[in-house]
Amino acid sequence: MSAENTNDVLVDVRGIRKAFGSLRVLDDITLSVRRGEVLCLLGPSGSGKSTLLRCVNHLERLDGGSIYVDGELMGYRPHRGSLREMKAAEIAKQRRHIGMVFQRFNLFPHLSVLENITEAPIGVRRTPRQEARVTALELLDRVGLADKASSYPAQLSGGQQQRVAIARALAMSPKLMLFDEPTSALDPELVGDVLGVMRDLARTGMTMIVVTHEIGFAREVGDQVVFMDGGVVVESGAPRDVLENPRNQRTRAFLHSVL
Repeated sequence: MSAENTNDVLVDVRGIRKAFGSLRVLDDITLSVRRGEVLCLLGPSGSGKSTLLRCVNHLERLDGGSIYVDGELMGYRPHRGSLREMKAAEIAKQRRHIGMVFQRFNLFPHLSVLENITEAPIGVRRTPRQEARVTALELLDRVGLADKASSYPAQLSGGQQQRVAIARALAMSPKLMLFDEPTSALDPELVGDVLGVMRDLARTGMTMIVVTHEIGFAREVGDQVVFMDGGVVVESGAPRDVLENPRNQRTRAFLHSVL
């Protein structure tokens, strides 16, 4: 979970800005995540957390600033003193190294669990079918769903579907995992299983950025906590500092409301 033994920065967000029309959603956001760290993004709805996450893998275009993942500028290349957006195929190639798990599970309903997990490795990475199948079965065992390979999404609970979605992202061997409120659409009794998989993933040293309202998870698993409001970083630091001794009144009010 911790990156104490390395100074390598895997994700470097430099002064990014993003607006939708006249609404400024991100305003000069700067942060970094070291290899093997877990960064938890907290904040009220509309604070810009999910937009920030989507900017990291260039699902949203930037209005300013830059994002580097493993030293590579995401979504753009320098051109005559400015930045020009890459072609879609080039951006897709960059995204292969970044796994993303959404609020809704986004599984293909017409494919079995095994097919959902193997489709991208076979179709994108050209992994041999048998190799992709073996990896998928190992991942299903890892997320506690070894007996669900032949099931279809509609036959699974929400928590099971979300664990399949995590296994599907891991099948591409990402260097970074992004989680956008992965438990917010789940019934309370199903949240624990998904958070358990994420805890185990953090223990293996996977670098993760997690948008969440699960304060206990952020306190236990996070190496950094960033509190956002109104499109800016209000407060950031170690979980103990931000969650137990917040300096900013907005942070204190938010934590009071969710606790």
